[in-house]
Amino acid sequence: MPEKTVSKTINKEILGTIFALLAAIISGFAIPINKIFVVDMDPAVFTAIRALIIGAVFLVIAAAQSKFFFSVGDRRFKKVPWSYLLAIGLIGGGLAFLLYFTGLGMTTVGRAAFLQKLLPVFVGVFAFLFLKEKMPKKYLGALLVMIVGVFFVVSARIEPGVFWSNPGFGDILIILATLFWGIEAVLAKKAMIKGETSFVVSFGRMFFGGVFLFGAIVLLGKINVLMALSMQQITNILISTGILFGYVLFFYAAIRYINASKATALLLIAPIISLILGIWWFSEPLPLLQIIGSVLILVGAVVVVKIKSEFSSGV
Repeated sequence: MPEKTVSKTINKEILGTIFALLAAIISGFAIPINKIFVVDMDPAVFTAIRALIIGAVFLVIAAAQSKFFFSVGDRRFKKVPWSYLLAIGLIGGGLAFLLYFTGLGMTTVGRAAFLQKLLPVFVGVFAFLFLKEKMPKKYLGALLVMIVGVFFVVSARIEPGVFWSNPGFGDILIILATLFWGIEAVLAKKAMIKGETSFVVSFGRMFFGGVFLFGAIVLLGKINVLMALSMQQITNILISTGILFGYVLFFYAAIRYINASKATALLLIAPIISLILGIWWFSEPLPLLQIIGSVLILVGAVVVVKIKSEFSSGV
């Protein structure tokens, strides 16, 4: 392989890893911050407004990138069928967020953060089956360590409290949301393999997800909740939207350059941050099993950082 090609491949690997790490840091702060916001707000209303705002921003960015050629030419706005973007939006931008924030209102920040980090397990399996991504033995070993760590975390029993009214049911919703995000990540990577930009995929995820959530608001008769939002609640939504924008921007940039499974595995650094903030801000309990699980997950993430992405379909 020519030296220039090798250098370019290494640069992409480093760049993708940096983007994934930035997404992880943002995610670590986002969970406890959103916990504060979602406690006194309907999760469907909260997520719907955020999603539509972010979707509109990415629509403008993607349209400008294509120089507003929406249907013709090499720089046309969209390169994959609308079904891809609709599926990404419905699954990742709609259902997953609704389940996640409903669960976040019921369980602790620490538990929600770590359960969400089952994501690389789901993505690794789906990416292996549908994207033919290779899974080195080191990666499988790291995932095993992570799974054991997650098991320790969820095995740490806690009693219901003011900010975690139903931890058991909340945990189930978080896991289901994570499963949907795993499906979405693989769909997004498939769209990028077909030549789609991360901006268009991000637009599909958030905009169509927001449309779905607003439909849910109407069907559930919660329009009155939407219209009764206070100025403080609107401010909270805008702050959360800014955080989400940064996360989506860096995460989709990451999976353009590295394996979807590796990018999501690097996000396992985030729950360590969330765990510390949860204890600091909410006085959340920290059982010994949760400490052990946190260490194991961090060890697994460090191993994953050192693994180079390998594609069988060449991106």
